[in-house]
Amino acid sequence: MNHPLSRRLPISGAALIFASSALAQSGSDETSIAEATLPAVVVMDTTQPSLTSQTVGEQRRKLFETAGSVGFVDSETYANSYAFTLRDVLKNVPGVYVQNRYGQELRLSVRGSGVARSFHTRGLEILQDGIPTNLADGSGDYYQIDPLALQSVEVYKGGNGLAYGSSTLGGAIDFLTPTAYTALAPNMLRLEGGSFGTIRGSAQFSRIVGPLDFIGTFTVDHADGYRQHERGQYEQFNGNVGYRFSADVETRFYLGAYLVSQQLPGTLSLSDALNNPTKASPGALAGDQARNTRTERIANRTTFRLESGQIDVDSWAIHKGLYHPIFQVIDQDGWTYGIAPHYTATLQLSGMRNDLIAGARFFGGNTQARQYVNVAGNKGAQTLDSTQSAYNYEAYVENRLFFLPTVALMAGLKALRDVRKYVDHGGLATDPTYKSASVTYNGLNPKLGLLWQPAREIQAFIDITRSQDVPDFTDLTQTFSSTTRFTPLSSQHAWTLEVGTRGTRDRFTWDFTAYRSMVRDQLLQYTTSPDIPATTFNANRTVIQGIEAGASVDLLRDVFQPGTGDSITLSGVWTLNDFRFKDDPQYGNNRIAGVPVNVLRMTLGYAKPNGFHISASVDWVPAGAWADDANTLRVPGYTLLGVQAGMDFRNGLSLFVDARNLTNKRYVSDISTVANARTASNTAIFYPGSGRSVFGGVRYMF
Repeated sequence: MNHPLSRRLPISGAALIFASSALAQSGSDETSIAEATLPAVVVMDTTQPSLTSQTVGEQRRKLFETAGSVGFVDSETYANSYAFTLRDVLKNVPGVYVQNRYGQELRLSVRGSGVARSFHTRGLEILQDGIPTNLADGSGDYYQIDPLALQSVEVYKGGNGLAYGSSTLGGAIDFLTPTAYTALAPNMLRLEGGSFGTIRGSAQFSRIVGPLDFIGTFTVDHADGYRQHERGQYEQFNGNVGYRFSADVETRFYLGAYLVSQQLPGTLSLSDALNNPTKASPGALAGDQARNTRTERIANRTTFRLESGQIDVDSWAIHKGLYHPIFQVIDQDGWTYGIAPHYTATLQLSGMRNDLIAGARFFGGNTQARQYVNVAGNKGAQTLDSTQSAYNYEAYVENRLFFLPTVALMAGLKALRDVRKYVDHGGLATDPTYKSASVTYNGLNPKLGLLWQPAREIQAFIDITRSQDVPDFTDLTQTFSSTTRFTPLSSQHAWTLEVGTRGTRDRFTWDFTAYRSMVRDQLLQYTTSPDIPATTFNANRTVIQGIEAGASVDLLRDVFQPGTGDSITLSGVWTLNDFRFKDDPQYGNNRIAGVPVNVLRMTLGYAKPNGFHISASVDWVPAGAWADDANTLRVPGYTLLGVQAGMDFRNGLSLFVDARNLTNKRYVSDISTVANARTASNTAIFYPGSGRSVFGGVRYMF
């Protein structure tokens, strides 16, 4: 785990996977000889394989059996940096657009998912260890994902998430945590600090005791924030406990607790975002706006290994409490629960390899949703007393038949029935009337694809999938003036064609995918007022298309003299987002607001086998995103420069420094879009990006 090659500059998506795979498969003769001389007892006697735990290499291999665009992140690639938000984790994955707003709140969009959502997640299934963390209506946020508690991340873009039952436009992202079998060390301590009053401490411990194993990660993070009224306090725990009953039966419990206290700085006008970026909005100050959550999660996976495959039975329960003073005080308390059996097998059909995946999911939830007049962040008169209930019934199957030794045919199908029920209990002076509404969504979403692997480290694929996004309660319960009411919407559905290739050849690795989605009833939003949640509508027809590209090349090896093992590596990521209305009566063929067309990132790094590494990065957005669907207001593009450096010592100690936005560039990181900026009553809809910052840290493994 401390091999010098593992300290090289992180590269993106498939490039990282294939580069690492190639290094493992084509190591030097000296390495092979060294490995051959290791005592067998070290491998065979200290631990036994776990049915519910995989190494990073096993996760990579399994992921790349997908006939479609996927991405992979090894947590060690960002270990020597200040990784606080999911942008720090996913910024090198082609096709993933992620921008910070404040604290851990961000916009995360894959292939147009959440392109106009001004908060939280939309059109993405967020998994932790393969088990959903979204609420039952599909909504969710990212506060329970601690980057320091991860082993790796798997990104299934678009319909490629079918292997986990996902069929949304954006796909699925699975955040995988380590077990005691895969932890880098039995104990790990980490301390970090830096700009904007940032300080973070983390501790991880793990043990294996016979058939029992357990691991826990505690993280506490405090930051005053770049902007006024942005102070945040995060306390996170992730852990799991596994027990192996026999060689063929194992169970693992996953536990999580997350406390978040985050002040909100609000949005600004474009002028203030560029000239006074540290200020908070007047509404955020007057209402002492904040997002305070308490979440507890328990999940279980019980695995049965059969002669012809494996059955995993997942179950989970999530409790979430939310106190959220914004335009009103939103006070919610709810439970999400579910069960999902999952069968996988590798069979032989007439001498041909056949991989089968089949599963079903039932998950539901109930949330008591109340709202009050916001009196300086405190509850005033109650304005809403409601219950939100969601129930989902899903079944899916995916089959991969290698009808030729190097070519696989992939076919799949998902069937769903999703129910959304809303009850406004009334009884309030503002709205005394009891109202009840419900809507049911049904769907069949197929997938068909081909995977060609002409060489061990080279793949090409083509596939077509149908996606379906069901509205969540943020979409279905909309606020008009001071009244919240149920607004029925259609589900969003699309056909997506993608073609791509990934691989490695000598010093060069690549990952390239082009896709085109023909979307009907796309769920889009526009802001009516900076302090009121956005209004959602179904667009008629839209086209979501783009390019997801990543590449890396070792420019020089043995830089200063033969045999030193040092290297200079250049890597890059390009995401093209060409999102448009199609013959819309109001917007014609305008671009959909919210996401810039071109997003590029380049990194040049130098690494030595003794653990020293340094890199420089450039984030470039040539032209900013449109702020409105009428395409009358656009934010400027920007260029950000950063430098990262560190040293990994042989005694388990690591030091790093991470400097960002070195030129102190003022730019807009995200937008709460409006329909037409020329006619909008208020265009204070912009989130300014953070200024120059420097972070440093130390990690000790023992």
